[in-house]
Amino acid sequence: MTLLASVFLTLFGLAFGSFLNVCISRLPQHQSVVTPRSHCPRCGAFIPASDNIPLLSWILLRGRCRTCSAKISLRYPLVEAALPALWIACYFTFGWTLSFAGAAVFCFLLLGLAVMDAETMRLPDAFTLPGIVLGIAFAFAESGSALIGRALVAPQAGSLASSPASPWSAMGASAASAVLAAACIVFIRMLYRWIRGQEGMGLGDAKLLAMIAAWLRVERTILVFFVAVVAAALVGIAGRLLQPSQQSKEGWLEERLPFGTFLACAAIYALFLGWRTIHWYMGFF
Repeated sequence: MTLLASVFLTLFGLAFGSFLNVCISRLPQHQSVVTPRSHCPRCGAFIPASDNIPLLSWILLRGRCRTCSAKISLRYPLVEAALPALWIACYFTFGWTLSFAGAAVFCFLLLGLAVMDAETMRLPDAFTLPGIVLGIAFAFAESGSALIGRALVAPQAGSLASSPASPWSAMGASAASAVLAAACIVFIRMLYRWIRGQEGMGLGDAKLLAMIAAWLRVERTILVFFVAVVAAALVGIAGRLLQPSQQSKEGWLEERLPFGTFLACAAIYALFLGWRTIHWYMGFF
């Protein structure tokens, strides 16, 4: 059963990973993900179905366009491989439950947003806003379903908070978490602009953190923000140390990092290991 489930999730994950690549390439440019059909961004040649097989086509074509020999970004096979890996992790964590379905959708959104922000410094509303709505709706469905074996949004018994008493309170808690998370980012954004006279965080980061909070609630969202800030700081410091001659001190302070990428990656970590990390930390007190 486990082997069959892994094969099933791998095949579907590869297919959805291929679609996710289309979203990553087009949504930040405000292009349709439906039309036109897949084509080479350099020569414009349409890609035949035989050259559009997830992962396999990139390997057979040796990472180049069949028509113009332009390089195909390594991002395409990496995303196509990463999504089924995440879905298999969801299966082993949650089993065939409603929590698995929610986690799979959540990972799809987070992976796409992480790559989009890394490549374009943009977090499209087409992912973040539906993600917020889906997170709130899932809180309602998950709380009201008798099929849940393990909770995704609500913590397990004996954790830091108890499960909401009803689907409506679960939905309210999810919505309130999203509003609180967005408000925190907006406050930090305004404070940074007041201190330095320029933008520090975009509103896309606020919407992304709101989406994460809608799915993970307050406790794990705090962990997500903490991990993202620490990771971004370490990457910024490492970049400064590795290339000290190419950046002035002031230039380094003004360098932009795709903070949404760090938030999305931290959210994936918190989805699988968030409660374990929180319980470990609380054990020190």
